[in-house]
Amino acid sequence: QVQLVESGGGSVQPGGSLRLSCAASGIMFSAYDMGWYRQAPGKQRELVASITNGGMTNYADSVKGRFTISRDNAKNTATLQMNSLKPEDTAVYYCNARQVFFRQVEYWGQGTRVTVSS
Repeated sequence: QVQLVESGGGSVQPGGSLRLSCAASGIMFSAYDMGWYRQAPGKQRELVASITNGGMTNYADSVKGRFTISRDNAKNTATLQMNSLKPEDTAVYYCNARQVFFRQVEYWGQGTRVTVSS
């Protein structure tokens, strides 16, 4: 059974930091690209950051220089470090795993809520 379990969400003031973690089980983690997506109320889900199985990263323009995605293949975890948070970062954040060779094979976590407010 495949599971992606996110943790680390919460409430923070503008300018603060949060660290999201995604623990994967039931997959060969090193054969998956990992991504973090977010969905704000009334908006479509959008890609925030991704990291290939080889460690190449990609970021949405809105988070470049503030967020850092990383992965630990030994621990089957993907992490999103979020600094200098803004109210517009408020959303539910989802972890995504997509198989490197069979791109139609992907899994989602249940989401973790991030609220940035003063």
